[in-house]
Amino acid sequence: MSTLRYDIVVFGASSFVGQILTRYLAEYFSAQGETLCWAIAGRSEAKLNDVKRSLGAEWQSLPVIVADAASEMQLRALCEQTRVVVSTVGPYALYGEPLIKVCVESGTDYCDLTGETQWIKRMIEQYESTAQRTGARIVHCCGFDSVPSDMGVRFLQQHAMRQFGTPATHVKMRVKTLKGGASGGTVASLINVVQEAAADPSLRQALINPYALCPNAHGYTARQHVVRRAEFDAAFDAWIAPFVMAAINERVVHRSNALSGNAYGSQFTYDEAVLTGPGLKGRLRAMTTVAGLAAFMAGIVIGPVRHVMQRFLLPKPGEGPSPEAQRTGRYDLRFFGRTDEGQVVRVKATGDRDPGYGSTGKMLGQAAISLAHDLVEDGVKVGRGGGFWTPATIFDERFIERLTRHAGLRFERI
Repeated sequence: MSTLRYDIVVFGASSFVGQILTRYLAEYFSAQGETLCWAIAGRSEAKLNDVKRSLGAEWQSLPVIVADAASEMQLRALCEQTRVVVSTVGPYALYGEPLIKVCVESGTDYCDLTGETQWIKRMIEQYESTAQRTGARIVHCCGFDSVPSDMGVRFLQQHAMRQFGTPATHVKMRVKTLKGGASGGTVASLINVVQEAAADPSLRQALINPYALCPNAHGYTARQHVVRRAEFDAAFDAWIAPFVMAAINERVVHRSNALSGNAYGSQFTYDEAVLTGPGLKGRLRAMTTVAGLAAFMAGIVIGPVRHVMQRFLLPKPGEGPSPEAQRTGRYDLRFFGRTDEGQVVRVKATGDRDPGYGSTGKMLGQAAISLAHDLVEDGVKVGRGGGFWTPATIFDERFIERLTRHAGLRFERI
């Protein structure tokens, strides 16, 4: 470990989210004075140097590493230099596997912001046993999907245990407020998932399995509720509609339960949805949301319609919300938990930026810092060993503190 030059390398630093993450880390390290050594990496030295120039005079000596996502040799050279790689190169199902393979084989810790369930499942199946042997700690879903959901449920369960001495075996998350936009990278990832599922019936079956990311011997049999249409939710006294991120968030939360030794209970249930309000207006908004999602998904599957949407309606790779839109975005997620005895606990998780970009960049940055700093002592990894972990199972209370102090998130009892 003494030969490592860097604590963190940002791979894909010139991508849309990579630039946000790089700016955040530069601002954070300048303001907080933490002594981590870091570098930026990607396939274009010219673009990386442009990113470095945009950071200001203080960071003109920031190291640049040239590495292509498809070159195992270049990725291996990168991993040999760093303790942690944080990747923003997506769609991960198209470009992410070589880096996972090299990180796992070299014992290098890794985090990313993917929400691609089918790819995560493949990576776990192919590489987890090797990661357990080499000590590589792989942490997917360290952005808006799925940190607020995963850590929000963990926070709720801690309160349930303190107050009632038992976990909340039935938990719901409802999106009260969500203000933000999409980038071309996110759209490309979503399109790829839908296209893969449309072409592969076995993948479709895997994707609808709520326990798709759980270890094979999980043993869970609880029937999970899936919000597919407009519904009235008595727990929130409001109408609800499907939440597009539920497909990944729900599966991450169930994996957290499994990896925690059924800390939430062997019959734990969890579902997510969007609050649309009470009364007739709430019902109409829910129905409109359902119709809009259905039309969008249908458009992605139908080739000619998809091409029109990509050309005229959807952001292209490298495009995304403006800095102002990122700053003025926000979100408010409400959690309802009930124990087997009927005791109720409610908490909320809020963020002060656009969820997918302004907030995700900060969450992802703190995940990388936590892996490199909080989970290492005297150059030796501490805490969890090698394997594929979720945010709620790899990180501890210091991560919650980091998110609260440095990433604009708040977790509160209500």
